[in-house]
Amino acid sequence: MESFFDELEREKIGTRKMLALVPADKSDFKPHEKSMSLKDLATHIADIPSWLSLAICKDGLDFATNPYQPKECNGGEELVNYYDLVCNEALENLKKHEDSILDKIWTMSQGEMILMQGSKYDTIRHSFGQMIHHRAQLGVYLRLLNIPIPGVYGPSADESY
Repeated sequence: MESFFDELEREKIGTRKMLALVPADKSDFKPHEKSMSLKDLATHIADIPSWLSLAICKDGLDFATNPYQPKECNGGEELVNYYDLVCNEALENLKKHEDSILDKIWTMSQGEMILMQGSKYDTIRHSFGQMIHHRAQLGVYLRLLNIPIPGVYGPSADESY
């Protein structure tokens, strides 16, 4: 769990920077008709650490009995506050659980239909991948809105000297 804890601490820095830039007045912005709105994408990113907690503390998630209800976040400050809340909860759960749970199976379902199934380890890795993937999408949205992009793993083109 320690390596996941360290990874989340590192990813938290860049994710907070990106979420902080989301303008509330552009919440409906979509780069394409099939794209998520800016608000939905940013809220999803802010919510992803809660999936770490689900993977650690539960054996699965059934949307038939627990429908997804995203948090209402309007703009950067609310997104960062929510992200910090779920991120800190995930960090606490990573601290208090042993690596021995990582081999247990975790299942995401919609009633009888299995949407995803794998070890808790794989589910946590998948969640990190989702956070990074969607954060990169957010960077594209922000670029299209002419909002300077912060560096995440080093300086961005907007921060170059």
